[in-house]
Amino acid sequence: MGFANYIEAGRMDDLGRMDTPLHRLDARAKILATAAFLVAVMSFGRYDVAALTPLFLYPFALAALGNIPAGYLLGKIALAAPFAVFVGMFNPLLDRETMEMLGPWPVSAGWFSFASILLRFTLTVSAGLILVASTGIHRLCAGLERMGVPRVFAMQILFLHRYFFVIGDEGRRMLRSVELRSGDARRPGLRLYGTLIGHLLLRSLDRALRIHRAMVSRGFDGEVRVLQHRAPGWRDAVFVAAWCLFFTLARCWNLAEIAGRLASGGAL
Repeated sequence: MGFANYIEAGRMDDLGRMDTPLHRLDARAKILATAAFLVAVMSFGRYDVAALTPLFLYPFALAALGNIPAGYLLGKIALAAPFAVFVGMFNPLLDRETMEMLGPWPVSAGWFSFASILLRFTLTVSAGLILVASTGIHRLCAGLERMGVPRVFAMQILFLHRYFFVIGDEGRRMLRSVELRSGDARRPGLRLYGTLIGHLLLRSLDRALRIHRAMVSRGFDGEVRVLQHRAPGWRDAVFVAAWCLFFTLARCWNLAEIAGRLASGGAL
């Protein structure tokens, strides 16, 4: 199985071509809403856990509106989760101040900060995945360019998405050819891996030159083009305004605590 198949390189492109209410929104509206969401998530304190939970409404609602499979998103999040776990795994050992009591057992501040890191990671990664899956990489880069992002930056994102998988498959083929010619079942040593990386770099440079010449010969001028551009409508404005209002409310008040008091019949 190729590297690109392992991480399902084309699945995002397939999802981005669907026709749902979320897909029909302007790319710039979704970019602005996602940016506001990321700012809201990262503005919470290091020990905030319950206050972050209402923000899960954003990825849940968008995934449902865009008909994006939850299993696919969870798989991608799980693939990158070890990085978040590694960042916060030592917090319970370094920050031992007791913040809450869970029955007879004290819960240290380090566990709260660790849980906060995992929640932030899940929220931000899911929002980014939904943005790409509901927009498509070409429309996303075109939207960034029309918002004033430097053209070269938007084009680099597009190329990175496209040719990361191409180079990965090239490396996979090189490794398979070495294994087939080695005559035994042993894996190549570290010295051979260094040689393979050098050859992969040379092949990548050669491929990049060929691609550049082919694009220039076809009139490429650095602009990200899509089939059609449309002006943002009132639906896009309502989408951005409604979510920004929700993010502001969630940041100013602990909506989870308020909901808990209402459910228990207590006063606000």
